[in-house]
Amino acid sequence: MADEVYQTNVYAAGRKFVSFREVLATMEDPTEVLLASLHSTSKGFYGECGLRGGYLEVANMSPDVVAQLYKLSSVNLCSNLVGQIALETMVNPPREGDPSFATYVSERDGILSSLTRRAAAVREGLNAMEGVSCNEVEGALYAFPRITLPAAFLAEADERGVPADALYAEQLVRAAGICVVPGSGFGQVEGTYHFRTTILPPEQEMAKVLEAMQAFHKVFMAKYSSK
Repeated sequence: MADEVYQTNVYAAGRKFVSFREVLATMEDPTEVLLASLHSTSKGFYGECGLRGGYLEVANMSPDVVAQLYKLSSVNLCSNLVGQIALETMVNPPREGDPSFATYVSERDGILSSLTRRAAAVREGLNAMEGVSCNEVEGALYAFPRITLPAAFLAEADERGVPADALYAEQLVRAAGICVVPGSGFGQVEGTYHFRTTILPPEQEMAKVLEAMQAFHKVFMAKYSSK
């Protein structure tokens, strides 16, 4: 199953999106792997979450299973017309020569340029925090920094019976109103700690968000490093 909803969100120089379908076509036997590819208007640079438009494309799937998928999708008697229209504009955007092409390119490039700047700002802001290490955000909408937590805090988390990164995330949202997702929900290597955060705050608000996170972390480290 290939979740390819961020195929347009590539920020790192020299990187490009390669679809699973393209890789499948280059295999010695492209029929040996069952592939389901997904895309959505809710993600990418569109971000139209409320329109509920997306598609599923399958390769090498049993015709009987495909028939069941069609049956399931037909159970809903009320087609999501707005979502279908949005999906059509995503898979068939304006082309050069179309009246709206210049507007489309301007809006697309403006959004992606802003996301590129925000990705860089998030990485820089996280790496400025003591004990936090964040790789380049090469694409998508998230950063996944590793965090080294003080021994006293690890002991407190163990005493409470909760994952340390989950307790860190709880304290962060309570103190600063910033919600992150603990890395323990992503199958991280045992003995390491991470959290996932997004690059989606508006660009004009990003500095304020990072400053609030840094201020919390500074107080947090001072509190537990002194124990």
